[in-house]
Amino acid sequence: MFLQPVDWVIILLFFAVSLLIGLAVTRKAGSSSEEFFAAGRSMPWWLLGVSMVATTFSTDTPNLVTDIVRRNGVAGNWEWWAFLLTGLLTVFVYAQLWRRSGVLTDVEFYEVRYSGKPAAFLRGFRALYLGVFFNTIIMASVTLAAIKIGSVMLNMSPMKTVVVAGVVTVAYSSLGGLRGVLITDFLQFAIAMVGSVCAAYVALGRPEVGGLQGLLNHPELSSKLSVFPDFASGDVSMLVSIFVLPLAVQWWSVWYPGSEPGGGGYVAQRMLAAKDEKNAVGAVFFFNAAHYALRPWPWIIVALCSLLVFPSIDSLKAAFPHAANIVNHDMAYPAMLTFLGPGILGIVVASLVAAYMSTISTHLNWGASYVVNDFYLRFVRPGASEKDQVMVGRVITCVLMVMAGLLALVLESAKDNFDLMLQVGAGTGLLFILRWFWWRINAAAEIAAMLISFVVAVGFFLAGKAGYAPEQWVKLLSGVGVTTLGWMVVMLVTAPTDRNVLVSFYRRVHPGGPGWRAIAEQAGDDGGPHPSTRWRVPEGILCMALGCVAIYGALFATGYWLYGQYGLASVTTVIALAASVALAKAWPRLLQSPEEQASRG
Repeated sequence: MFLQPVDWVIILLFFAVSLLIGLAVTRKAGSSSEEFFAAGRSMPWWLLGVSMVATTFSTDTPNLVTDIVRRNGVAGNWEWWAFLLTGLLTVFVYAQLWRRSGVLTDVEFYEVRYSGKPAAFLRGFRALYLGVFFNTIIMASVTLAAIKIGSVMLNMSPMKTVVVAGVVTVAYSSLGGLRGVLITDFLQFAIAMVGSVCAAYVALGRPEVGGLQGLLNHPELSSKLSVFPDFASGDVSMLVSIFVLPLAVQWWSVWYPGSEPGGGGYVAQRMLAAKDEKNAVGAVFFFNAAHYALRPWPWIIVALCSLLVFPSIDSLKAAFPHAANIVNHDMAYPAMLTFLGPGILGIVVASLVAAYMSTISTHLNWGASYVVNDFYLRFVRPGASEKDQVMVGRVITCVLMVMAGLLALVLESAKDNFDLMLQVGAGTGLLFILRWFWWRINAAAEIAAMLISFVVAVGFFLAGKAGYAPEQWVKLLSGVGVTTLGWMVVMLVTAPTDRNVLVSFYRRVHPGGPGWRAIAEQAGDDGGPHPSTRWRVPEGILCMALGCVAIYGALFATGYWLYGQYGLASVTTVIALAASVALAKAWPRLLQSPEEQASRG
């Protein structure tokens, strides 16, 4: 497979437009740190929502989905589909709270919510831990996928792929700040979607597949097609790991980038860049709807086709001997793209480049915002000018890209990286949910949760190297239990947050609810404005449930229409539409201000 002139024109045109966007907003992006890292807090919901979808539409995502489908069938995707519950909890309960907090980054939140030296330590340490260490692992995982794609599709060496993939991304990310990232994300998402649909269309046309009907009727795939696991199979371990644990425990207990319980990371960054609360809520809802209902099926189709064209890892190694040292199930996705013809090949390669750049650019800007706002400005140069902050942000952007590229050269599998990140975040999720609604959560509990979950993850990693390798669900459940128990004990034996800080937080954010009753009374007794807000969580949970039914219904309906199971397709379509109508009626009430509520009786 070789790129033809028409393919190169498409790819180079995409690079040129991305750079031009970065150059066009360079002056505005450099005007202040708030502009560089939060786009002036003036962004509309649709642009922020598309940007979040584009960010999670990375080069490693179709590879990960392919890996999951080849190992555990379509039902294996419940490992990440379950995070929809996390996402919609953020939409209908936490998005408004984040926007009210007024912070520039989500780790700045620590010194708004907690007090004293523990709060300062937590802010500075988390800024480096998430912005540099954890962020580098995420970007390296994405870059690993780019390496595999470059090796299979373009016969490029890993080092060459890292250099070429990183230069343009760093250029427009460091020039245009978050505003440049958001605008280029919009273009990149459109190209990425077109590319994934083209890839599915070409994969179905392979003679080994025989079109959609040939795919669905092939006996080798009969056990891979169901969107739900086989409850009658007797494989309890599989059922627990891919379905029960994700829906019962994982979604609320595990911190994972883009699906943080209570919101966080670049999702919080987008909410904080919204022009108001309503746009923050709308942005995160659009992201979740598109992320779970719109994008998965083209990837799933390619993954199923790959099982007929490359049924084993050995067949992949035989087809791509020059890349045999990095071959795994996740490499089947780029392997299927080698059958693309001129023109379509250029579009798909450009779409993969777009997917890579949209993810990396967001993580570069997000990581740099932590280092600048929550470490450099807070602890190194508190009086740094806006110009200095932007300059340091641009330097950090370049440094993060170099670190991620070097780490990517030693990684092996997208699925392994996914499992590792789940394990590191296991047990911290409940704390991130409760800290908004219970005044007793303190900084010591957060520090304990972070350290315990990391130690448990390292322990299982070392045990695996020593030959003890329990099932992934056993490791995850153990991590959740040990970490949750640990931070709860630490919380109860350490001093609570200073009351003045809690009152200030309550007045700023108005979290409401029984967990803040004592602080609310004190806020009123101190002569400050007693918040007239109401407890919105019950309405938020109702909207969350309706949203889950609507989005899962749309996801399943799409699959059943493709499968030709028209009875189930009709039922799930009706369910999705009914839930959407109910949500449309409940949502406005959730967003009404206290004054609007009072005027309506």
